[in-house]
Amino acid sequence: MNKQEIISNIAAEHGVTKVTAKKIFEQIFEDITVSVMSKKSDNKFQVPGFGSFKMDKRAARVGRNPRTGETMNIKAKKVIKFKASKTLTDKLN
Repeated sequence: MNKQEIISNIAAEHGVTKVTAKKIFEQIFEDITVSVMSKKSDNKFQVPGFGSFKMDKRAARVGRNPRTGETMNIKAKKVIKFKASKTLTDKLN
């Protein structure tokens, strides 16, 4: 399922236009992004029954270029991690 299919489902299910459904969809993900990037100590966004999104830091490290085998430095960066809830995991299995 892609973004447009989700927007169409939201519009049909709730009797709103696709433009309104798109705004709602995009606002949800904007709120998740802002919550995860906030300065709070946990930087976590939880959706009960689905899972949680959390910002984590990946340390700088030395890697290898797969083509040449040459070593290279990989910079530290922030990443988003998702952990599925027990409810979602149980539904999948």
